[in-house]
Amino acid sequence: MSDFSEIFQSVKNSSRKLAGIKDQKVQEILADLADLMVSQQAFLLEENQKDLDKMDPANPMYDRLLLTPERIEGIAAEMRQVSKLPSPLQIRLEEKMLPNGLFLEKVTVPLGVIGIIYEARPNVTFDVFSLAIKSGNGLLLKGGSDADFSNRAIMRLIHQSLENHALPQEAFQLLPPDRAATKALLEAVDFVDVIIPRGSQGLINFVRENAKVPVIETGAGIVHTYVDESADLEKAKAIIYNSKTRRPSVCNSLDCLIIHQNRLNDLNDLMQPMIDSGVKIYADSLAFEALEPNELISRADDSHFGTEFLSLKLAIKTVLNIEEAIAHITEHSSRHSEAIISEDQEAIEQFLLEVDAAAVYVNASTAFTDGAQFGLGAEIGISTQKLHARGPMALRELTSYKWIIRGNGQTRA
Repeated sequence: MSDFSEIFQSVKNSSRKLAGIKDQKVQEILADLADLMVSQQAFLLEENQKDLDKMDPANPMYDRLLLTPERIEGIAAEMRQVSKLPSPLQIRLEEKMLPNGLFLEKVTVPLGVIGIIYEARPNVTFDVFSLAIKSGNGLLLKGGSDADFSNRAIMRLIHQSLENHALPQEAFQLLPPDRAATKALLEAVDFVDVIIPRGSQGLINFVRENAKVPVIETGAGIVHTYVDESADLEKAKAIIYNSKTRRPSVCNSLDCLIIHQNRLNDLNDLMQPMIDSGVKIYADSLAFEALEPNELISRADDSHFGTEFLSLKLAIKTVLNIEEAIAHITEHSSRHSEAIISEDQEAIEQFLLEVDAAAVYVNASTAFTDGAQFGLGAEIGISTQKLHARGPMALRELTSYKWIIRGNGQTRA
């Protein structure tokens, strides 16, 4: 801890000043940073390429690591969107006058200092900064070695923007990409208010099991879509294809298709677009027998269920009824995003009531589980737990609250 305590202390001290920054100033910083990203695109891409050169393009993480001109423009657009959102601070959630004359207000305040531990996703560095400064929080970022060149380039632009506006750079720090920094951050109970891991289930488990600081779990998505007996075939084809192939490396992509036994005759039709796109399919016995032979199709085993593939791979589970579908989801879900494709309102309502996940869909792609898509601006992650926040964690989820009590000499007997 001694190697990092000075950095931690400086972030904690500097972060206290953030809540007092006028929202207009925050808007200007984020707008200027978005412009800086675009103007410094060549620099960002050059540094990103140094990271890409170290990774096998076949690695599922490669797509997450990749920055392109289009992606930089997209990140900048989201940052501008965040800049224009209403401030989440000093919102009066509740107020009341007590019989003794005390006036109580419950108002939103920053969490304080947020620690983010994440893997090869350099866009996270931009996203979490925009949300943190907008919500008045300091940041301690711990990225992975796979994206270190990219992350350091991004932090250079962030600090440049803060310097241009005479705001404390010390409130937003990137730690070295080594285990010592991870250990120190997980144990920084005197400096950090909450840690949010973003990445694989292995990373999240490690953080949860080793952190002394409170943790909000985000990221891992073991996503199912259930094709009910009453499902519309064309809707199902479009939804399943989009859920799996739009961006297979992200946490809201489809991992397991659950299909009612009476719809197995449609399975070849449902899977043909997948096969055309190179999706490798692991089918249970009934589904395997129903599918026409193809080199991309093999028999599933237990390891294929409850797996977040993050690539062009898909498991198929056949069920007799909706109860079996819900039971399979309950056993294997990470409580991220789950979907039903159905025209039976009773089945839909049962699915919505009984499936426990942060986002539950009816006749729509799970690809929409995203802070920007939900109209929240960028997100700091998708919370899969139930304490404090659940689903896309955007500005409001990065605040807590405090009670303000105004009196005129009252004392308690």
